[in-house]
Amino acid sequence: MDAKPESATTETQAYLPDFCAAGTVFIVVLIAELVAILLTLAAHTTPGTFLIELAKTSMLIQWLAVLSAVVMCLFRKQLESAGKTRAFVLSFFVLELLCIALAEIAYQVTRIFGESLIISESHGTYLLRTFAISSIVIALAMRYLYISSEWRRSVVLEAQARISALQALIRPHFLFNSMNTIASLTRTDPRQAEQAVEDLSDLLRANLGVSGDRSTLREELEVAAIYQRIEKLRLGERLNVRWDVADLPMRALIPSLTIQPLLENAIHHGIELLPDGGEVTVTGELDGKYIVITMSNLVASDKRRARDGNKMAMDNIRQRFELAYDQRATVDVEDDGTRYTVRLRFPHEESGA
Repeated sequence: MDAKPESATTETQAYLPDFCAAGTVFIVVLIAELVAILLTLAAHTTPGTFLIELAKTSMLIQWLAVLSAVVMCLFRKQLESAGKTRAFVLSFFVLELLCIALAEIAYQVTRIFGESLIISESHGTYLLRTFAISSIVIALAMRYLYISSEWRRSVVLEAQARISALQALIRPHFLFNSMNTIASLTRTDPRQAEQAVEDLSDLLRANLGVSGDRSTLREELEVAAIYQRIEKLRLGERLNVRWDVADLPMRALIPSLTIQPLLENAIHHGIELLPDGGEVTVTGELDGKYIVITMSNLVASDKRRARDGNKMAMDNIRQRFELAYDQRATVDVEDDGTRYTVRLRFPHEESGA
């Protein structure tokens, strides 16, 4: 299989927010306007001029907010390459210098075009006040970002621990059944037994050797296909899996160990309990900038295994999708008593994109 892409592992280790994202820019602009309102309220003394003063203050602060977002968007990767602590310190000084520079420009424009008076203070007083206020606001913002990054780091570590736990959750009964199947095949069909051993080896290597947070769809589907072949040897004609994923972009990234655990749940909690077996359907489509993968299987209404294992796997997948895509991905489950359906919807992203 191809090596895991570097970008898949580094993305969740970001220290600073994505200032290129529209949602982050909106929050920056909103906070800037709240700061403008607070400063105007604190300095307002003349009745009837509040809106005029607010407009003057907002114009300066919003220009600063937008320019700061642009600068942080352009230099985010370079700042983060210096390390977490240095990233925040450098970000503080970059934003502080930007504040002073913009304040100086605003003062000089006011001095040249005196008829459009915006700043009524002396040069030194204005720069000193700008420096003091901006230092407090930026320091509070950096503190918030630091706490946010520590929280995100703890979530990353927890998710990685869950991935490790998921890798260790190859059910003992599956291993025992597979070994028994292989043992019986050695007497009846040695060539097929040899293929089964190779498939089992590939599956164990894939599950235990995941090193990145995300892998490609091609890799995920290959692992699921290996698992299907092994279970097919055990269940025979009782198991059918229909794949309709030809239209999916195979280089697209997806959280590691997603498809195979879903297929395992479909077989273990559904097909295996049906006397005559059944079919698992896996469909995939590209919906604009999003990928949609649906897995559905029949369930025995009168036979249900303990749902803890199923629920834990789904909770694990939900957490990792939330970590990888924030609010841009969904993991929906529908269980009407006769059919169990899982629908994944996540952004189409590829390595190096």
